[in-house]
Amino acid sequence: MDSKTKTKLITERLEKAFGIPKWKGKGKPLDSLILTILSQSTNDRNRDMAYTRLKERFPDWMSVMNAPVEKIVDAIRPAGLGNQKSVRIKDVLKWVYDTYGTFDLHFLCDRDPEEVIHTFLQLKGVGIKTISVVLMFTCGVDIFPVDTHVHRICRRLGLVPDKTSAEKTHHLMQSIVPAGKSYSLHMNFLKLGRTICLARKPKCAVCPVNTLCPSAQPD
Repeated sequence: MDSKTKTKLITERLEKAFGIPKWKGKGKPLDSLILTILSQSTNDRNRDMAYTRLKERFPDWMSVMNAPVEKIVDAIRPAGLGNQKSVRIKDVLKWVYDTYGTFDLHFLCDRDPEEVIHTFLQLKGVGIKTISVVLMFTCGVDIFPVDTHVHRICRRLGLVPDKTSAEKTHHLMQSIVPAGKSYSLHMNFLKLGRTICLARKPKCAVCPVNTLCPSAQPD
């Protein structure tokens, strides 16, 4: 079975098991970008706590951009790597404002996604996963982001070679995910990775795609 057919079957089985995730509609690209930077090397709970503290302590992104690094570090402390992330956030905000003259990036949703990706990949701390997440969640672009959970699952399912990097996995998966199903498969992979296809001791016996998985362990 080729990878494209297999991915289609996996998508269908996960939708049957977990449902079809509903996109929440357009959001704020810059907010999503900062949130995604905060998510790096931490869990969702710590990311959300750091983001909430940042928004509570600063009235707008201009204030964050102009704030001393130390104050940003303290605000985002729950997310970890505060010294690194605070500088990246300030640099991203400064670049956005210098480049576009605004923090409202809604117009990015009307631009060619490849152009947006190429532009933002020039920023330190913004990788292919980060900008893909922003485009998918806030703009509804049919792009398939590859985070830690998704990367693990793609390799376990044999959709990409086992030693493939996350960035290479991103590029390989774009052509085999069924059209219009990137959001559904991404969200269902996240659910699968957090509840069944765990990094350690995956629950293969109850996995809805275990018959399609070469890594599935017998009960």
